[in-house]
Amino acid sequence: MAGSAGAPGRPEAPRRRAAPATAGPAIGPAAAVVDGHGVVVGWTAAAERTFGYGADEMVGRSAATLLAGPDQDEQLAQWLQGPGGERRPWSAAVMVKCRDGTTTRMTVEAVPLTGERPDDWFVTALDPSGLAAWPPRYASVTAALLSRAPLGLSVWDTDLRCIWLNARAADQDVRLRRSRLGRLITEVLPGRGGRAVADSMRQVLETGEPVIEREYTWRVPGEDEDRVLSASYFRLDGPDGRPVGVCNMATDIDKSLARQHLLALSEVGNRIGTTLDVTRTAQELADAAVPLLADFVTVDLGEAVLLGEEPPLGRPRAPDSRAPVIVRAGLASVHEGAPEAAWRVGEAIFVPPSSPFSRALEFGRPHFEPVMDTSPGTWVDKDPRRAALLAEHGMHSMIIVPLKARGMVLGQSVFTRLRDRVSFTRDDLLLVEEFAGRAALSLDNARRYTRERAAAVALQRNLLPRNLTGGASAELAYRYLPADVHEGVGGDWFDVVPLPEGRLGLVVGDVVGHGIDAAALMGQLRTVMATLADLDLPPETVLARLDRRVVLMAAQDGLGDGADEKGAGAEPDGGGAADRSEPPGPVMSCTCVYAVYDPVTRRCTFASAGHPPPVVLYPDGRAEVVKVAPGPPIGLGTMAYEPVAVDLPEGSVIALYTDGLVETRTADLDVGVGRLVEALSGGAPTVEELAGRVVTAMGPHVWRRTAEGPAGAASARSAEDDIALLLARTRALTPEQAAAQPRR
Repeated sequence: MAGSAGAPGRPEAPRRRAAPATAGPAIGPAAAVVDGHGVVVGWTAAAERTFGYGADEMVGRSAATLLAGPDQDEQLAQWLQGPGGERRPWSAAVMVKCRDGTTTRMTVEAVPLTGERPDDWFVTALDPSGLAAWPPRYASVTAALLSRAPLGLSVWDTDLRCIWLNARAADQDVRLRRSRLGRLITEVLPGRGGRAVADSMRQVLETGEPVIEREYTWRVPGEDEDRVLSASYFRLDGPDGRPVGVCNMATDIDKSLARQHLLALSEVGNRIGTTLDVTRTAQELADAAVPLLADFVTVDLGEAVLLGEEPPLGRPRAPDSRAPVIVRAGLASVHEGAPEAAWRVGEAIFVPPSSPFSRALEFGRPHFEPVMDTSPGTWVDKDPRRAALLAEHGMHSMIIVPLKARGMVLGQSVFTRLRDRVSFTRDDLLLVEEFAGRAALSLDNARRYTRERAAAVALQRNLLPRNLTGGASAELAYRYLPADVHEGVGGDWFDVVPLPEGRLGLVVGDVVGHGIDAAALMGQLRTVMATLADLDLPPETVLARLDRRVVLMAAQDGLGDGADEKGAGAEPDGGGAADRSEPPGPVMSCTCVYAVYDPVTRRCTFASAGHPPPVVLYPDGRAEVVKVAPGPPIGLGTMAYEPVAVDLPEGSVIALYTDGLVETRTADLDVGVGRLVEALSGGAPTVEELAGRVVTAMGPHVWRRTAEGPAGAASARSAEDDIALLLARTRALTPEQAAAQPRR
């Protein structure tokens, strides 16, 4: 969005230097301060996020440049005069335009300011749904839930100025003939009552303890009696744990049922979606609903959902087509052991045709049965297994809710009440639908993460080498264990390159980042590294050339500014740092350690680019860390690495690894390396056994069996980062034996 510095016919305000952006999230609607001539004199981070312009571009320009349509200046001038020429707050639906040229209808509200600048206006703009006011880190599930909440919700910043309203709160303001957005609480509620409310909100900000159902009165202009309102306040914390504001949950005093429902949603909301595991999220849904909403809850998902794929549910199915497989993913009951369940978690369940279960899955609509009909001729006749359990446990009231997210039916959740509880009501149905809607979003996030992680793991494994061998020079063992954390797999890799005269090049690297991009970059770097190692250069020279190549690759891909003349043209001899500045954008980067073992001299030369140090296990069972200078990571263009050579007796084990093996959130690198030395000490009959022992000893969590490595007997853990481990037990060769070794 571009425009003139000022409106025609009005003096242009002097251009003001924008204050630097402060750290922290941009919370609230787009907001700005506009002077009496319509010139922007204050611009917020939220406005920058909404319109695409920074403060340095907008401060000093006419606000008319933000308006879509003809006669923007005249329209702005009329608004700044105020309704009837009076400086009173006003609100209007306005077509605005953003920097990228798009236009949208937003609700614009303006509040006149007082004090030193009595001609200025505080102006806010937000979309009717209210979601645009939330930054991405808060939007997703939380903003959607708050926007659709059955009670009026407003958010106040740490200065107790209202910065956000959901649709219900906006309707309340219309009915109560008041305006809260952009105003301090003491301006909305002047006098003693406002000061008391402000004190309560400050107490919530300071202590974090919520204030529940605080009553206050409001006199609507033109009415003779006060209205009694009830408000609850709870603190909103940012990702760093610091308070960013207070949420006000308000309703008329006669709306107690709605308050109870919202409190129920608040209670269960924090218990769902704590992980990105589909089955764990499904179980959290069931656990959160019992006994708060129902006595017995099941969660059944399409088999494809558990695999991360899109389910074939919610679509009309041909009569002769095969029904999709539905799997029980979650189960909870007020009775220990859930005796009401016909199927257990992990089992494929039976969905009777023409039953409310099949209709909910096919059409994506809830089924509400406050009094279950089990008379002859109903669907129960076709499902004797469920019928017996219904009669045995007195199930009398049921709600079936399809779990829908982004237009897809992922499965369904069945809420049931037993003989000792009242039947479901229509209000319960609304609450269950809200509850299931939130849970479905968490399930879909977990499903998408499962799919993306599976793709990244598959790519990573396909790009890693297979059937590595050290020939006559070394006995090899290796492990690769992908991470289980939210960020997904990383870019760890390992390789063995056969060199002339029976020598071996051993390499382990770790690409910065996670996910498919990191795995793809890993494949590139592994290929480049293998090509450079095949030139049979010293380790420090190989790393220097890899460093230069990565810088050039980054420049070609637009990830950095590339190497300068000295960095790109200097011969990488391992000495002297190139004089180049750090690129302004993200760059390709990795850490790497490269070793060359000579079986004739039994000497191993190491060079490291910011990687954890190698460890050598000697034949007598003693393990030691190799003191190699770590050097800068690959991708910085320094091309300065120092080698170190170690003489190894025959039968020594060289251990190269990535930091995921030794570093955790609670222990630094030195502690982990010390544990690795202990795990290696003593040795093992074979390097395969030694590799299995090392990963088991280093794992801080519960391990499960998997088929990694040649023996298919390694274990995988709930790891915070990828793990790559390469072990090589050295052998000694005569010069004649080494010369006879083929290069594979």
